[in-house]
Amino acid sequence: MIPGAASARRILIIRPSAIGDIVMASPLLTALRRTAPDAHIAWLVEPALAPLLTAHPDLNEVLVWPKAAWKEWFKSGRWLRLALEMVSFAGELKKRRFDLALDVQGLLRSRWLAWLSGAPERIGFESREPGRWLLTRLVSRGPESKEMSSEYKHLAGLLGLDTSAFEPRLVPAGEDRLGARRLLAAAGIAGDFVVIAPFTTRPQKHWLEDRWVELSLRLRNRYSWPLVMLGGAGDRVAAARIRRAADSGLVDLAGRTSLGEAAAIIERARLVIGVDTGIAHMGVAFHRPLVVLFGSTCPYLTTARPTTQVLHAGFPCSPCRRRPTCDGRHDCMAALEVPAVLAAGARALAVEEPRP
Repeated sequence: MIPGAASARRILIIRPSAIGDIVMASPLLTALRRTAPDAHIAWLVEPALAPLLTAHPDLNEVLVWPKAAWKEWFKSGRWLRLALEMVSFAGELKKRRFDLALDVQGLLRSRWLAWLSGAPERIGFESREPGRWLLTRLVSRGPESKEMSSEYKHLAGLLGLDTSAFEPRLVPAGEDRLGARRLLAAAGIAGDFVVIAPFTTRPQKHWLEDRWVELSLRLRNRYSWPLVMLGGAGDRVAAARIRRAADSGLVDLAGRTSLGEAAAIIERARLVIGVDTGIAHMGVAFHRPLVVLFGSTCPYLTTARPTTQVLHAGFPCSPCRRRPTCDGRHDCMAALEVPAVLAAGARALAVEEPRP
């Protein structure tokens, strides 16, 4: 156990990016609040992802790191502007007098942000990234584990936190819930519906488009619930192909929601099915029946709840992550058949929990 960490009064969590990683790190926030109910807890995040955290009841403050703006100023040679903004940003962090900064990303930039905060105690994960000197203490991610959020739970244990019920949690803002209701109402959806999340940033994590079409048709026939497809603006072309092939039973909202609205839609869904993408992982945080399809990645097999069903073919070459060896065939994802996904969905629904 790290002496004194659990008694910190002003705490900064640094996990600036990646929707799914913020979801998986969120139990750490709740564990901090349970252990230190009167502490001031802030989270440092990039602007686009702030809506995931702004309404979280365990947070006192969400601090926005304008990474994209800094990058643009650097590329355009506006170095004086960048330097002034960096000094101002560091001043704002130091003004809050954090006594503990937790780098739960483990990159050079997140270590640098911890150092910039001025916190006298700066704890972060070991990694091959440079900048170890920017932290006062490095900790391991724990033993090899396929348990959801295992590295964050390991850190919480080292900090002396209460790790009971260590489960992801998100809370949408009121305006995002209102926006989600409006989008669903405009699509004629008033009751139960299924969310599908077919898209992510790496093609080796994608399931075959014709499988999504077949799954959509069979879900519609089995449950008679409308289907809502979520994704980003860059997914619109692929989403349109799936929508046309799936006919009128699929509502295409890919690129048509804000991140907060997408979260609020997932919060209302009866069932969520997706690949290894942040939008799908939100289903865990909202206690929704969820089926996740893993292939080239497999961050977890053991989940926080029986309502989360994981499908993973378990090929010897998996997880290959960013270095697939199958010449673009993506055999691990092709091995996942529609009947298996339907069966996993039925299992998730059979143990559906009351909404929190």
